Formats: sequence, structure tokens, C-alpha cells
Amino acid sequence: MVYAAPCNGYTPESCQTALKAVAGSLDWVQPGMTVGIKANLVHAAAPDTAATTHPALLKALTDMLRRRGARVIIGDSPGGLYNDAHLRKVYRLCGLEDTGAELNWDFSIAQAAYPEGKVLKSFPYTAWLDSCDAVINFCKLKTHGMMAMTGAVKNLFGTIPGTIKPEFHYRYPDPMDFADMLVDLQLYWKPRLHLTDAVVIMEGNGPTAGTPHPMGLVLASGNPFDLDQVCARLMGLEPEQIPTQQAALARGLVEQPDFPEALLPFCQRDLKLPPAKSTLFRSILPGKAGVLAGKAIGQLISPRPTLVPDRCVGCGKCRSLCPAQAIVMREKMPRIRRSRCIRCFCCQEFCPKGALEVKRPPIARILTHSRRHNHDDERK
Repeated sequence: MVYAAPCNGYTPESCQTALKAVAGSLDWVQPGMTVGIKANLVHAAAPDTAATTHPALLKALTDMLRRRGARVIIGDSPGGLYNDAHLRKVYRLCGLEDTGAELNWDFSIAQAAYPEGKVLKSFPYTAWLDSCDAVINFCKLKTHGMMAMTGAVKNLFGTIPGTIKPEFHYRYPDPMDFADMLVDLQLYWKPRLHLTDAVVIMEGNGPTAGTPHPMGLVLASGNPFDLDQVCARLMGLEPEQIPTQQAALARGLVEQPDFPEALLPFCQRDLKLPPAKSTLFRSILPGKAGVLAGKAIGQLISPRPTLVPDRCVGCGKCRSLCPAQAIVMREKMPRIRRSRCIRCFCCQEFCPKGALEVKRPPIARILTHSRRHNHDDERK
């Protein structure tokens, strides 16, 4: 079941009212329990950029948990170094110093065995979670270059230490394999509650360099796949456009397929969304030849990270984060070697200036335009 409540802004009163409406009494929280809040702290960004879980909601949730006698820890592992210096900056710029919760300062790494995972059999994780009796997954609703949307399911990728994240992109370059890995993470951790900050979401060049867009909702569910299903529809996306939802649907993990009618007024009709990966040539030929041809042509027409030169400052962060080592710096400008690019969009996600965007190559735009014209002609 997915619960939603209007929240017109990040005032203390609005946040408290909305969270009480969707999270209920939290009667499962017992005095002395340690509750970890896994926030989305993707990078050091001010709250009004809509890149991270808003501190006003984190404070309201912390107050609710502390009133029930819980110890509360907020944590995450953004991209980059997982250490005191980096996280101190992230906490400060994300506005977390006044939430009333403890902030995680345990940067040790542990190893998990998960033999029942579909693709993820073992993995390193941020060990601060071991000190928690329960975890609340509090995500931020945003567009995403690789996954189309980032919500509850994608948020648990932050349990993987930042410097190891590029290795996972390299291990799972196919979006569906990556999505199955994210679903495995959800099934391993089983957070007690999933919350979505959709008061102000991000559109366009998400998940870090997009544009804030008001939606006015806080949502909650015990099922992250149901929650993301509803959030997808709110953003104007079909579940089939989101790899994590495809993976969840294939495993029978979506329990609430219907969209709540009460949320129809909140649906966004003109949101700027990342370009979808084309499946136009998936079955161009029968058998293995068709699979190979589809992959080859798909590489030519799939969205790719593209440099916006006027925004680039030549910092080289994209090169240092690229798991495939597909980026070289020439005359202080990044050059992407397309033959090596695995389209993980790490460069686009973590560029501090938003100088890399997800764009479709010209041939894909031409084919899409032609297909739309043909479809319109058939309807006439």
C-alpha cells in the first residue's frame, strides 16, 4: 500500500503534518532502538537544488522517532571518497547539522554474502548500518540518466561505499543487470519503511544537475517497488521505461499495480525527462543474429553523455570517476571515447557544473521523428 499526503513546502508544520499522515504512529519503534535513516545525499548541494532529501523532512522524521525514544542516525555514501572530510562537507552543504539526529562518522566497510541474489551474490557495504536495529529509506524523487528515475529502489545504492560504486557500474554495464543488482540490494536490506520526498522534485539533467520542480507530495510505503511504481506515474513515466521497475515486475515484487485516483491532480504532464533507451531494433533478425544486431544498432542510437563546453571548467572529475576509463582530458576538456563508454552516466551524474547531459545521437532523433510521423499518418 502506498500512502501520500500533500506538502506545499518545507516549513516545519507542513513536514510534520505530511509525515504523520503517511508514516502513521511508528508504533514499531521501541525505546532504546537505533534507527538509521538512509537519506539521498548524492553530493554536496544546497537543499534548494532538489538533489538531496530535504533537511526539514529529515528533522521532522527525527523528531517523531526521538519522541518514541529512538536513537537516530542519518547516513549515506555519496560518490567519491567515503571519509570524514568529504562527508563533513556533504552534511554541511546539505543542511543536516540541525536535524537533531546523529550524523554517521563510521566510515568502515563490511562484506555481505547474499547467495540468493539474482546477480548480486556478495558485496561490500557501509558498516554503519550494522549498528541500526531498523533502517528507514528516505529518498528524493528525481530524473536519472541511466535509470530514468531515482526513487526508493535506487536510493539503496548509497549503501555501497562511494569509491566502489564505479566498480559496480563496470560489473553491470547493461541497465537491466544494474537494475537487478539494485533490486537485490533492496531484498537484502529490507528497510522497515520507505519514504519519498516529492515536495520539490528534480527534472531534466538529473540526478544532480537538473531543475527543481514543485510536486507537493510526501509518500510512504512498506514496499519500495509499489512506491516507485506510483512515483513513476506521477512523473509521467511508464514503469516499462524504468529498468528497476521492469526488474521488479519480472520478479512479481509489485503488489499495487493500480494508480491511486486521488493522486491524479499531482501527475506531471510536461516534466523534462531523460531520453529513453530505444528498443527499435531489438528484433531486427531472428535468433542470435538478431540479438547481436540489436545490441550493435542499439549502441549507435542509445542516449549518451554529451559535453556542454560552455559549462565545463576542466576539473577532470568526470575522468577520475569513469569506471570504464573512457574519458581523456585534452586541452583541459574531456573527450569521451565512445568505443569504451558503457553509458553508466557517472560522468553526467557527478559533474559539479552540469557540463555533461544525457542526449540522443542525431540518428536516434531522426528515427524517432520518422516513427512519430508514420504513426500520425496511420491515425489519420
